[in-house]
Amino acid sequence: MRVPLPLGNDALALQESFIDHLQYTLAELPKHIDSEWEPYVALVLAVRDRMIERWIKTQDAYYEQDAKRVYYMSLEFLMGRTMGNSLVNMGLLDQTTKALHQLGYKLEELRDAEWDAGLGNGGLGRLAACFLDSMATMGYPSYGYGIRYDYGIFHQRIVNGQQVETPDAWLRYGNPWEIARSGDKFTVNFNGRVNTYVDGNGKLTNEWVDTRAVLATPYDTPIPGFGGKTVNTLRLWSAKAVNDFNFEDFNEGDYVRSVEKRAQSESISRVLYPNDNTLRGKELRLAQEYFFCAATLQDVIRRYKKRYHMYDEPRGLKTFDRFAEKTAIQLNDTHPALAIPELMRILIDLEGLGWEEAWDITTNTFAYTNHTVMPEALERWPVAMMAYLLPRHLQIILEINSRFLALVRERFPGDDARLSRMSIIEEGSEQRVRMATLAMVGSHSVNGVAALHTDILKAELFRDFYEMWPDKFSNKTNGVTQRRWLLKCNPGLANLISGVAGRGWITDLFELRKLEPLAEDPAFQEKWRAVKRVNKLLLARLIQSKYRKQGKQITLNPDSLFDCQVKRMHEYKRQLLNVLHVITLYNQIKDNPNADHTPRTVIFGGKAAPGYYTAKLIIRLINAVGDVVNNDPVVGDRLKVAFMPDYRVSLAEVIFPASDLSEQISTAGTEASGTGNMKFALNGALTIGTMDGANIEIREEVGDDNIFIFGLTAEQVNEVKQHYNPWDYYNSNGQLKRVLDMIGSGYFSGGDATVFAPIVDSLLYGGDRYLLLADYASYIECQQRVSQMYRDPHEWTKRSILNVARMGKFSSDRVIKQYAEEIWNAVPVDVR
Repeated sequence: MRVPLPLGNDALALQESFIDHLQYTLAELPKHIDSEWEPYVALVLAVRDRMIERWIKTQDAYYEQDAKRVYYMSLEFLMGRTMGNSLVNMGLLDQTTKALHQLGYKLEELRDAEWDAGLGNGGLGRLAACFLDSMATMGYPSYGYGIRYDYGIFHQRIVNGQQVETPDAWLRYGNPWEIARSGDKFTVNFNGRVNTYVDGNGKLTNEWVDTRAVLATPYDTPIPGFGGKTVNTLRLWSAKAVNDFNFEDFNEGDYVRSVEKRAQSESISRVLYPNDNTLRGKELRLAQEYFFCAATLQDVIRRYKKRYHMYDEPRGLKTFDRFAEKTAIQLNDTHPALAIPELMRILIDLEGLGWEEAWDITTNTFAYTNHTVMPEALERWPVAMMAYLLPRHLQIILEINSRFLALVRERFPGDDARLSRMSIIEEGSEQRVRMATLAMVGSHSVNGVAALHTDILKAELFRDFYEMWPDKFSNKTNGVTQRRWLLKCNPGLANLISGVAGRGWITDLFELRKLEPLAEDPAFQEKWRAVKRVNKLLLARLIQSKYRKQGKQITLNPDSLFDCQVKRMHEYKRQLLNVLHVITLYNQIKDNPNADHTPRTVIFGGKAAPGYYTAKLIIRLINAVGDVVNNDPVVGDRLKVAFMPDYRVSLAEVIFPASDLSEQISTAGTEASGTGNMKFALNGALTIGTMDGANIEIREEVGDDNIFIFGLTAEQVNEVKQHYNPWDYYNSNGQLKRVLDMIGSGYFSGGDATVFAPIVDSLLYGGDRYLLLADYASYIECQQRVSQMYRDPHEWTKRSILNVARMGKFSSDRVIKQYAEEIWNAVPVDVR
């Protein structure tokens, strides 16, 4: 068989591939094209061809070297745009830029034609994307598994200051990066009943029958590691109907009913996070979780059986005896927890293993990452719903629980309260399946994602389980990939760093330590500030263009302090506390307009869940405050407030490099880790934050002098909550009282006091659950220190440089190495 010649990576070879795909794949001629989409697709295919070469070699090497494989299961993958990251990791950026320029195209314009793959809601999905990058860069045999949602996280428009959601039809024109694997379809079953009988050998047998079937079709996207040596796979499942069309209904004239079952089946992969305020919404969410678990496990087993498919007579090994030795499955939060009873079902019902043998394989295969410290955020599915949708799995879960509780009784005799707390089944008016408990019981490892988070899991949230299995718990502080979040998104700073420290930091972030001796060098500081100013000008122009589209005008001062808080809108993240500070600054300027105020531009971004009324009202307040502040001639350019609509990965890549100050101000003890804090710091922003999540570890790394810490600690939060009265703070702090009164009186809502009354009421009458008023004074004082420090460019720049220099710990490469060595027992494979 003829072996194809390797594709060239020079500009001429890229041009040839680009033109070939334009003409022969897309049937277009350059002179007839009047949009960026066709050239963008041709460029994707040219780059993808080169990735596929390495992709095939990578998969071949995994089989040849009999590698242990890691499967990362996540219901979210917030990949963003693929083009830029692929060009950087494949080493094709410069030659591609040159090739396109010679053909009359601009790379940036073609990259802008790509839609963000917004298959996630926030940090959970972006962490999964960073992990894929690190696993490929470090050569770990790994695969990401998730759902190919037809519609990702919604687009956010701001209309009259309020969030309006529109569908994110990111697949409207197709996704040229992916390859459909229609030959690898699997059937996933739902509903039905369990037929229990004794077979001819006297064995009790359970058969899941009369089910409703859905097809799972995989779509593969290549994930290149840096240097292009290893290319791994992200496999996303799309739901398809077994029978597309009911011809009998059609012939009878019932055209809607003829495609109804198809629509029902395909709804499973239609939308990321269906509205679960209704029973049908909850059922769809549960169906999504099982759909991707069932399809993934069938695929994992298929791949395993290609190597180990029969009884090994000389060594006395049966087919699945090496499954846990050769397979590691990481559950990214509880969404994939149904994979545990599903693997048990496959091993017992389909493969004929006994319970103990199947359970040993299962628990040694799975590991679970927890991402929340708030009990109300833990998934709990109604038992009745589980019985209807997955009757066999409920049987297995109940058996797991029965055997587990027997162990608890043996270990802690007579402690009935402990049994109730640790049971997988939560009793009450409605029985529920506790998915976090199922994940802990069915996994050999449980980890948190920051030191404080893990401590809270062990001491509070999962204390009973930690007392029973202390060795099962560990911490794996999150990280981000420096390839996307510095090398790709901030080329000016990346080039400056590489010029003095070399390029080793791209794969070993601890190499940034070489910057420390330059932190006080005036010439280097000047270059550092110049890079930051260019990035701020780019962001300022982008914000101004966004506002023009809303019919507004805003002029930003690039020399002002760019103070940024961009993240999912939630009360515990305390965007509202930031707004209180903005109003405080506004009052200070109005009261003393001739004083020398430090200019500040406060930038917000983030989406509120469509049904989250309070978060959406806070967005409205931010925009209302901005309308007042930005149009007050007394304030001028000393204070501006901007809300960036439709926050997403590609927008984050512009915001992080331009930021001076990173707002990480969640109530201590509520944020599991955070990764935005790491991305900001990696791009030279100083952090103002509470002692929460990974902020604590950032402080340990960068030093007390290079971070602004305020507010209560997690321990103090627990103490204060026991006797907390928000009115005490309101009545004792004149600045705070004035700010809340302005909001409540309608100052920012045209005199209509009813608009933002719910916000004030939630603080004063609703108990101020996240202690904004308790932390207000400390926050204001800390922000004063920020303003004072910013007025000293030498000191501010020194601290900015030291922040970047000391970010080595927060690379996702470090985290993946810990997972591989301490949980997965996986080793890198050299793809020759």
